[in-house]
Amino acid sequence: MVKTSGSLSITFGDKTLTYNDNFKMFMTTTIPNPHYSPETFVKVTIINFAITEQGLEDQMLAELVALENPQLEQKKKEIVRKNAADKKELLNIEDNILQSLSQGNGGIA
Repeated sequence: MVKTSGSLSITFGDKTLTYNDNFKMFMTTTIPNPHYSPETFVKVTIINFAITEQGLEDQMLAELVALENPQLEQKKKEIVRKNAADKKELLNIEDNILQSLSQGNGGIA
């Protein structure tokens, strides 16, 4: 996007067009794992369609909720993080129990 003579314009190929804030562009690629520059990642939202249908629905729903109700999406992210931390803690506790049992002398009574 470039600001020329007081208005924003965007260049596609060899054409320069007037930019409109309501403009949205969707692009697809057949590249299985495309790589984009950091500048591109900052300016766009990338959705990976090479996932399961359920995963795609989850990504699209998250985008919609983030637009419509950002606090709700933030709360969901916090719950997901907490669930992951709790799962990790549970695995550590299970490992500690198994280690204690394997080091113990005698049988379980």
